[in-house]
Amino acid sequence: MIKKVVSAVAMTAAILSVSTVASYAQCGGASWYGPSFNGKRAASGQIFNENAMTAAHRSLPFGTKLQVTDQRTGRKVTVTINDRGPFHGGRIIDLSKAAATELGFRNRGTTSVCISQI
Repeated sequence: MIKKVVSAVAMTAAILSVSTVASYAQCGGASWYGPSFNGKRAASGQIFNENAMTAAHRSLPFGTKLQVTDQRTGRKVTVTINDRGPFHGGRIIDLSKAAATELGFRNRGTTSVCISQI
């Protein structure tokens, strides 16, 4: 009897842990930043490195990993949220120079992306 109860509790806990995992997805504008912020502290307290695969988002927790897909080219990168922003209307994410380069929009400055938590 006790074995059945323990098994039922374990199964319930496993189901609850899977069902409470939050996922996040959004599409919108993206821009990039780097040179004037390189070496300075990001909102997370980390030193910003324009050559790292990082990003700024207004509300996602620091350390959140996102897959960013450029809607124009289909290129994808994985970034980690370590800063706050963007503070420009219509944009949902600010990417590091490295991430913008990988996606291929650094020269354009902005692009349309979809982001999803991984």
